[in-house]
Amino acid sequence: MGIKPIKTDQDHDKALREVEQLWGALPRTPKGDRLDVLLTLVEAYERTHFPIDRPDPIDAIRFRLEQEGLGPRDLIGVIGSRTRVYEVLRGARPLTLLMIRRLNEQFGIPAEVLIRQAARKTRKAA
Repeated sequence: MGIKPIKTDQDHDKALREVEQLWGALPRTPKGDRLDVLLTLVEAYERTHFPIDRPDPIDAIRFRLEQEGLGPRDLIGVIGSRTRVYEVLRGARPLTLLMIRRLNEQFGIPAEVLIRQAARKTRKAA
């Protein structure tokens, strides 16, 4: 098979080029097996060298609402009153443990994303 670990950016680029050439190879064929191994190596290299930060909790909530075709009003009762929902969404009030549990249960937003501290929105001086 002649596959080596990906140790450098050049190795990574070379592996990506080969993945492109093999893309669409049938499973359980020599080319398909090579593609599977290369994808595993590329994933491992990228996980180490290009880690992805978890999203801001408020951005994650907004994204999930958008995915579901919902709006802030749909958070009433999950987060609290209408006022509480808007306070949370604009970053004026942090999520509580109860809010995090409800958002996780009702919308499937991972708790590890919701427990991160939301980025503070700064107001521009007029």
